[in-house]
Amino acid sequence: EPQTTVIHNPIDGNKESIESTNTTIEDEDVKARKQEIIKVTEQLIESINNGDFEAYAKICDPGLTSFEPEALGNLVEGHDFHRFYFDNALSKGNRPVHTILLNPHVHLIAENAACIAYIRLSQYMDAGGMPRTMQSEETRVWHRRDGKWQNIHFHRSGSPSVPSQ
Repeated sequence: EPQTTVIHNPIDGNKESIESTNTTIEDEDVKARKQEIIKVTEQLIESINNGDFEAYAKICDPGLTSFEPEALGNLVEGHDFHRFYFDNALSKGNRPVHTILLNPHVHLIAENAACIAYIRLSQYMDAGGMPRTMQSEETRVWHRRDGKWQNIHFHRSGSPSVPSQ
């Protein structure tokens, strides 16, 4: 199986792939499927950055489970816990947030199941006008239902998703 190394340059955002062997049609299909998971993950993060709960709820399964710093070690189920942050913090921020997914690693589990792990770097301006960066480590489990990818579980360590004032 060919090894593909993706080099992400955070300065200009370009991604370069270095191939060590010839690719087959099957490899191209695997690459395209992995790219699809990265893309849907980016769309999910974008809905969070934009404080768009409707978009977030469409991408996330109603029974979504998660471990995240905000939940203080508890397993949270459903959308209500997350909605609180959309209603009270994310929509009020009005500060642009720029997020980079570093070294995304996708496991294709089955035709309709995948898992992605990555480092999430978020850049924002704090209340004093100073640029800040937060880092978190995230794993998301995806399940495709009716041709649509849904996030069914995530685990985030590190920084909370809402920048501190």
